Amino acid sequence: QVQLVESGGGLVQPGGSLRISCEASGIAFNFADMDWYRQAPGKQRELVANITMLGTPAYVDSVKDRFIISRDNARRTVYLQMNSLKPEDTAVYYCHTYWGLDRWGQGTQVTVSS
Repeated sequence: QVQLVESGGGLVQPGGSLRISCEASGIAFNFADMDWYRQAPGKQRELVANITMLGTPAYVDSVKDRFIISRDNARRTVYLQMNSLKPEDTAVYYCHTYWGLDRWGQGTQVTVSS
């Protein structure tokens, strides 16, 4: 059974930092490309960052130079370090991988507000 479990969301002030995590089970994590998506109220879900199974990252322009995606294969976990957060980063953040099917976590809420 494939499971992606996110954690680490919360409320942070503008300019602050937060790290969210996603632990995977039921997949050969070492061979999985992993993604972080987000969905803000009233908006479509968008891809934020991706990391290949070899560890190569990619980012949407709006988060480049602020967010860092990384992975720990021993812990079967992918991280998203979010720095210089802005109110427009407020969203539910979802972990995703394609493993036979699209696999999604339950999401973790990130709210950036003073």
